[in-house]
Parts: sequence; structure tokens; C-alpha cells
Amino acid sequence: MRKLLPCILLLSLLLPGCGNKQPVVQEAFLLDTFVSVTLYDGDEEQAQGALDLCRSYEDIFSRTDPDSELYRLNHREITQVSDDLAEVIALGLDYAARTGGAFDITTGSITSLWDFSAEAPQIPDPAAVSEGLTHVGWEKVDLNGNTVTFSDPGTMIDLGGIAKGYIADRMANYLRQEGVTSAIIDLGGNLYCLGTKPGGDSFQVGIQYPYEDRQTVIGSLPASDLSVVTSGVYERCFTVDGKLYHHILDTSTGYPVENDLLSVTIVSDASVDGDALSTACFALGLEEGVALIENTEGAEAVFVTDDFATHITSGLTDIFQST
Repeated sequence: MRKLLPCILLLSLLLPGCGNKQPVVQEAFLLDTFVSVTLYDGDEEQAQGALDLCRSYEDIFSRTDPDSELYRLNHREITQVSDDLAEVIALGLDYAARTGGAFDITTGSITSLWDFSAEAPQIPDPAAVSEGLTHVGWEKVDLNGNTVTFSDPGTMIDLGGIAKGYIADRMANYLRQEGVTSAIIDLGGNLYCLGTKPGGDSFQVGIQYPYEDRQTVIGSLPASDLSVVTSGVYERCFTVDGKLYHHILDTSTGYPVENDLLSVTIVSDASVDGDALSTACFALGLEEGVALIENTEGAEAVFVTDDFATHITSGLTDIFQST
């Protein structure tokens, strides 16, 4: 899973008027990031149960843990996978097909070359990037039921752009089954707002102003039973010789995407969709990204361009408040 640096929280949650009752908060370092569950009408056991569920999914989806199911699949130790892994792979392949490969889960051979969390990050060797690219391509994966096969022995799946959204949805479903009606799930910036605030109002989610601290927002919007996910150039990045290198890689070059976008925020019914779409839309750029969202049911978006202007899709026109 991707590591989120402490200084780049994607979204700032604004919670005025949540009542007098103290919320229950449980936190843990999971998915290589800081995860928190905040319940406004639940107890510690329910919050811990949600974190335990998150931990169990990490054992499935981690690309780097030798004991995880995905690691064993990538290293050809298994071909039969669990229902959860099969479902996320299927969703990833579907988004790859829909976006012409702008979103692609077979980037493991190139994402493994970039370490944005290192003390002194370095640009990968160009020859290694070129070789890694030969193994990228969603068409190289065949999913038949729960059986996964690869046409290229060097192809590796990386679910970092979709797994957190899937996990957030499952955590939300668990809390609903437990009777919780008011909660915030934060998987390192992937937010899911379950229900409403105790008073009945929607949660207000602020979108971080690119490159500024987490309390400085470029706009905000209400959210109830919605996911809010942001991908941006300032999330995980480093600079070499004055050039910024960020973690959103172009699947055709193996290097960071270069366009006029600073961030893309997806507001969606399902967090798994928001996770995949935020990466896909960033890679596609403003025009194609907007077109994709306008043709996707249950999703809206806020794009921030390098002039710090916001561009919103039609469904947010009446509710997004720019600052």
C-alpha cells in the first residue's frame, strides 16, 4: 500500500455543531498511513471492530507484505484468490478498460521503482523504468472467477489506487450493520462520511489548498453517506534540480503525469469509485477527466489547475463553496 507522509493530509473536516457528546475515536497505523474511525453514536468496540476489519484487508491487498494474498499472487505462488481480491481486481480492470489504461492496476513493475517515502528519494534509473513499462498493461491479466493468470511473467498488480476505497466502503457497511448512523472513516485522506452529524446536518468537508497546510482550504462541500477522495501532486513528492516528482505515474511513460492539474477530488456514493476515479481523472487531465465524471453516475469532481482555479462538475454547482 502507499505510504502517506504526515504533512500531506488531503482533506480537512469541518465539524461545528456536532453536539455535546464526545465522539469515540480509534486510530491506528494501517495501509502504510494513519487511519482513524470517529463515531458520534457508537462505542469503542464498534470503532475497534472497524479498524480490525481494515487490518484484515491489509493482509489481502498489500503489495509489499510477503504474507499478503496480493504479494503471493504477484510472485506466482497462487492463482486462486479470495472473493475480495477477485472483486477489487475486477473493478480495477474495468476502470482500466474505461479509461484506456490511464488507470491501470498492473503498474507494480514501475511503482516499485519509486520510493517517495525515502529520506533521500531518487529518480529511478531510466533503463529500469523502460524495462518495467514492458510489463504494464491491464490486458496482461486474465480473471476467470477467482482464478487470476498473467500473460507476462513480469506483470505485477498494484492496488494502491483502488484498495483503500474498497476498504472504506466495507468499513462503512460494517458500522451500518452495527447500528452506527453517524461516523467519519479516514483512511489517510480517503474520507467516508457515514450518515449525518448528530444534529441532522451534513458533514462539511474542506478540500485542501494545494501546497498549503491542512487547515487551509480552497473550498468545501456537504457530505452525507458520501466518499470524498483527493489525488494531488503535493501528496507524496520530492524535488530534484528544481523539478517536482509526484506519485501519480503516467502508465505510458513510467514517470509522474505532467499536465496542468494540481489535484482532483471525487465525491461519490462508493469510495472504491472515488479512489479509482481520482487517479484516472488526474491522469486524463482536465478536459477528459471532466467528461469522464459527467458520464459516470454517482460521482462528481472538483479539479484544481496550476493557476489555483477550481473547476467543478455539474452536480456540485449548487453545493460547492469556493474560498
